[in-house]
Amino acid sequence: MKSIYEIQQFLKQFGTIIYVGDRVGDLELMESELKELYQAQLIETREFQTALLILRHEIQIQKEKSKQR
Repeated sequence: MKSIYEIQQFLKQFGTIIYVGDRVGDLELMESELKELYQAQLIETREFQTALLILRHEIQIQKEKSKQR
């Protein structure tokens, strides 16, 4: 996985579609879903870590953007 889009497609494989209209909210929900999948041992450690890193980076970017406004 290299992008948010790829994480969304990955989550769709498990029947999870997330859209609440708030970008940070969406990203945080994706993170929560990934944690649940990992705890249920449905995804590999490497997939989990990679996706989490991408999501947290994007969350940080979005929060910085909102501070500048």
